[in-house]
Amino acid sequence: MIPRWVLIPVMFFVWVTGLLFIKNVAFRAVRRITKKTTTRLDDIFVRSAGFPVTLLIVVSGGALVEHLMPLAVEGQITYYFVTGFKAAMVVAAILFADRFINGLTREYADRIEILKTSGVVVRGFVRLGLYGLGFLILLDSFGISVTPILASLGIGSLAVALALQPTLENFFSGLQIIVDKPVQLGHFIKLDSGEEGYVYKISWRSTWIRMLPNNVVVIPNNVLVNSRIINYYYPDKELAVLVEVGVHYGSDLEHVERVTIEVAKETMREVSGGIEGFEPAIKYHTLGDFSIHFTTVMRAREFSDSYLIKHVFIKKLIKRYVQEKIVIPYPTQAVNYTQEDFFKNIHKEND
Repeated sequence: MIPRWVLIPVMFFVWVTGLLFIKNVAFRAVRRITKKTTTRLDDIFVRSAGFPVTLLIVVSGGALVEHLMPLAVEGQITYYFVTGFKAAMVVAAILFADRFINGLTREYADRIEILKTSGVVVRGFVRLGLYGLGFLILLDSFGISVTPILASLGIGSLAVALALQPTLENFFSGLQIIVDKPVQLGHFIKLDSGEEGYVYKISWRSTWIRMLPNNVVVIPNNVLVNSRIINYYYPDKELAVLVEVGVHYGSDLEHVERVTIEVAKETMREVSGGIEGFEPAIKYHTLGDFSIHFTTVMRAREFSDSYLIKHVFIKKLIKRYVQEKIVIPYPTQAVNYTQEDFFKNIHKEND
């Protein structure tokens, strides 16, 4: 007859070793399959399940031994083993969820804006929520009522929410920016307050905009969500470049149109940010006080290129207009002396 103190460890060792061997063989086979797939979710799932499965195997060995060989009278040890096994299952589930979510955030950190800048904060919030939930489930498995704890947490959460209302508002506004995507990293935007620049960073509290002078303006997320925004990257990066010009009333408008379009085409070819295949156009629209106004329409690859296009176009246009004897008149004012003399005479007669 084998002594009980020898049989118990042997049974435990055989059970755990056998299951660990089966687990390693199965995981190797699954890993070979997951390597052939295009998605990374299955790889993260298998990697996350490794330690939790090992924990369950070890705990199940103790539960099996206790079930086959009663260790105490009145089932007290049985109760403890069952409770411990439940607790181990909860711990394994929480560990798996934590490892899986952590793996997802690291895998997709370069694709989701908030994870690029605030991945540590997001993982911290998720981990805190998971461990808090696991703690409550553990208490419930030990027979401890969690209702008073939940009530206390509800009151405490309300007080914390009121105290952190501005911070929470910015946090949820950041989530709204990520989901709705009115702006994304690298977009060129203009706020209704006048600031414009490239979206440099979207964090859980604020959005950073790098302006063209290379300064950064920090906008709280709730302010950004409630502002009117011009996004120069929607629906795409390309945009029209409009330049207002005025010529003398005595100009030949057909000649002006032909020369201006030639200069615009030349500018599109020379400037790297111009769309070379785009056909420029001009539209006469206003008979002004001293000139005929029209708009020259060109096209740029993105907003920042429009500055150089306008710069080159205006220089070339002025030079070409001088050669073609096309006049851009200065603002002038005419004084009607006859009318002035008439009113002066009336005032003298009245005096």
